[in-house]
Amino acid sequence: MTPRERWMATFNGAERDRLATDYWRTSEFHTALVAEVGCDGDELWRKLGIDVPYSAGPRRLSSGHPLDPEADLWGIRHTSIEYGAGAYSEATYHPLAGITTLREVEQYPWPDPDDFDYSPVAAAVEKNAGHRVFRAGHYEPFLRYCSLRGMEQGYMDLIENQDLAHAILDRIFQFHYEQNRRIFLTAGDGAVDLFYLAEDLGGQSGPLFSLETYRRFLLAHQKKMAQLVKSHGARVFYHTDGAARIFLPDLIEQVGIDILNPLQWRCPGMELPELVRDFGAHVVFHGGIDNQHTLAFGTPDEVREQVRWCGAIMAEHRARWICAPCHNIQSISPVANVLAMYDEASKVPLPQAI
Repeated sequence: MTPRERWMATFNGAERDRLATDYWRTSEFHTALVAEVGCDGDELWRKLGIDVPYSAGPRRLSSGHPLDPEADLWGIRHTSIEYGAGAYSEATYHPLAGITTLREVEQYPWPDPDDFDYSPVAAAVEKNAGHRVFRAGHYEPFLRYCSLRGMEQGYMDLIENQDLAHAILDRIFQFHYEQNRRIFLTAGDGAVDLFYLAEDLGGQSGPLFSLETYRRFLLAHQKKMAQLVKSHGARVFYHTDGAARIFLPDLIEQVGIDILNPLQWRCPGMELPELVRDFGAHVVFHGGIDNQHTLAFGTPDEVREQVRWCGAIMAEHRARWICAPCHNIQSISPVANVLAMYDEASKVPLPQAI
């Protein structure tokens, strides 16, 4: 089977030759993996049996921001922050941190979907030729909101500055809705398989929002974006870290997500047996192989054992699963552990077709 055929068979609960897989990593780990295996790109994916999606997006026609040529299109400045074994790009200048009025929101130079060339999306569809699942478009509004306002202020706004929060989130939605609409039109109906809808609703020990707050500020826009996605024949790939169980009924029943990532089952309420039992009939699970402990600090045998454990739980409930790390593989993770994950995934017995 091709990688796309394997993913599509998973979506449909149909027979397939092996588990579908995916790959999330930091650039530092990927460099180590390439050095160890001795190849990259399509050759690497074939050699390790990784069904990584093909993705593309529009190309921006200008750079900088009208108020700050050193910033991104939102006016946010980023800095590379070293953490010892690598670096992350973090928002370090928040252009809307000091605003207090709705008028200031209206007057701010917001990004314009016209400032993009969408032809790279069509070119990528043609190049991929249906070999891999094709992913395009994204929407993660509160992460953007916090970059615009600052993390602490962003959460405070949800209590103290609700009108301001709604106005800024509306602007973020308007831009992404129109940009994503053009992406789908450029690609053609049915060409985009996956759309990345995200918001980190859970932390390591509990939810980051109350359910009421999520419903007040995020739910309606997520529903509208998902409706756009489905109107063009794509599936909603939903990413939320952490302890996010309280949000899953809304995400499944209201938003209509198709795929849930990344399954951080060590977090309270996300225990894998119960998660699969309660929601396995409604979504495809993606992820599940722990990269905070097992991939980073375990042995290859422990990684293999975890892959088998996840596979057994999925099979018990005839759940649909794409085997992948539960987030970006970090630079400290031994390459041998990751090789063991993909090798063992190729051996996991599959449940009968649904």
